[in-house]
Amino acid sequence: IFMSAYLRNQTPTSVGDGEQSRDFTFVANTVEATLCACTAAGVAGKVINVGTGERHTLNQTIAMLDGIFSKKVTPHYGPIRQGDVRDSHADITLARECLGYNPLVRYEEGLRRTVEWYRAALG
Repeated sequence: IFMSAYLRNQTPTSVGDGEQSRDFTFVANTVEATLCACTAAGVAGKVINVGTGERHTLNQTIAMLDGIFSKKVTPHYGPIRQGDVRDSHADITLARECLGYNPLVRYEEGLRRTVEWYRAALG
């Protein structure tokens, strides 16, 4: 939603104050973890978190997008969504120990790659 807004020269809307955080991960990290799980012994039936092991706020994401798009955007802030989790952070310890997983793509690089995809797709 944010990238589409940037590409269309619109102002993104963030729910709440933008300080809620998530452990966003790039799809290549999820694929890597899945491939590691295919050959890992003794992991059948285990629940294993995959992410980067880092949290980023929506405001940090907007600041990164400002840098990628070379523009300064002040987002609109909307009401908090009822029942929304304030902060989410994946504990990837088990993925590291059982799968030998390490994130291949850090958040900002994944954001850059996603922007490139959106630019190509939305042209």
